[in-house]
Amino acid sequence: MGIRLDEIAQMVGGTLHGDGALICGGTNPPDQATPTEITMLVGPNPSANLASSKAMAVLCAERIDSDPRPQIIVADPRAAFATVVSHFRPPIPVSLPGVGVDSSAAIANSAKVHPTATVCAGVTIGERTLVMPNVVIMPGCTIGDDCVLYPGVTLYEYSSLGDRVILHAGTVIGAQGFGYRQKNGRHLPSAQLGYVRIDSDVDVGAGVTIDRGSYGATRIGEGTKIDNQVMIAHNCQIGRHNLICSQVGIAGSCRTGDYVILAGQVGLKDHITLGDHTIVGAKAGVMDDCQGHQVYLGSPAMPQRDQMQIFAIERKLPEMRRELRTLRKRLDAMTEQLADGEPEPGASEPGASEQRETASDRGDAERAA
Repeated sequence: MGIRLDEIAQMVGGTLHGDGALICGGTNPPDQATPTEITMLVGPNPSANLASSKAMAVLCAERIDSDPRPQIIVADPRAAFATVVSHFRPPIPVSLPGVGVDSSAAIANSAKVHPTATVCAGVTIGERTLVMPNVVIMPGCTIGDDCVLYPGVTLYEYSSLGDRVILHAGTVIGAQGFGYRQKNGRHLPSAQLGYVRIDSDVDVGAGVTIDRGSYGATRIGEGTKIDNQVMIAHNCQIGRHNLICSQVGIAGSCRTGDYVILAGQVGLKDHITLGDHTIVGAKAGVMDDCQGHQVYLGSPAMPQRDQMQIFAIERKLPEMRRELRTLRKRLDAMTEQLADGEPEPGASEPGASEQRETASDRGDAERAA
């Protein structure tokens, strides 16, 4: 249900600049917000994040005069935003669910749920979906049509699956992200109020973990295929039709374009962006943004052409080392000779040229006589 902006300002104890009668229908980070949602801006240059956002209103610490949309000014935008997020998506208290289907769950007649599965309150399951033994679906989850959840899959609260999604055994969707802030020498968890959205036709392998967003969604795009034992951290936005191979690790807030390929054991640093059709070779470590339509290799990853030149030079290192040792021995020998005052091999003695010239002249004279 929507809420007026002036009510939100009152809720967070902020000062509203703009039309308070506008109805806000939800919350999301700047890059995910829709024209009916409010967003939050923080950082040294918050207006840069706002330029491309579609949000209807903004929570921020200072007034941004260059932006005409309504703004709610608060001392701590993060805390205020967490309050608003909790209004639209209330945290669900941790409790011990019972095995079986909760009476408030909405399950399509053609769906099949194994008796050992746990389906909690407010869950929606679409047509022809299969839920296998020991699956746990926590409150507020939404599952589309023709999905298959293999044994031992866990969906944390508010997780959302499109149609024809396959989750293989032991996969965990929506656990809290690895985000902490330090206060008084202790690590305290930062906000983990988001969820995971997996679009249609996504296959997820066994033992995969995909963490929820801090405030909005960690999203997996349509048609993407994820291999076994992959880790995708909070706030990541994975594009459409990606291929993510086994043991890939993607740190928080990374973005990939469409048709990206990440080979086995690739690692991505946080806040990395990969363009469309990027290919990253096995065991590469990506430390910077990658332009699309290129192949990247190595750690740190770089374009294939540059990395292949480095590989070629590295293969010659043993030969270059032998040559260097030979040159060093010759240089040491020459240095010792110079230190002892001995001439270099083949060098002329002092005055030798004059002696040769005198002998030549003498020989000419004798022949003339």
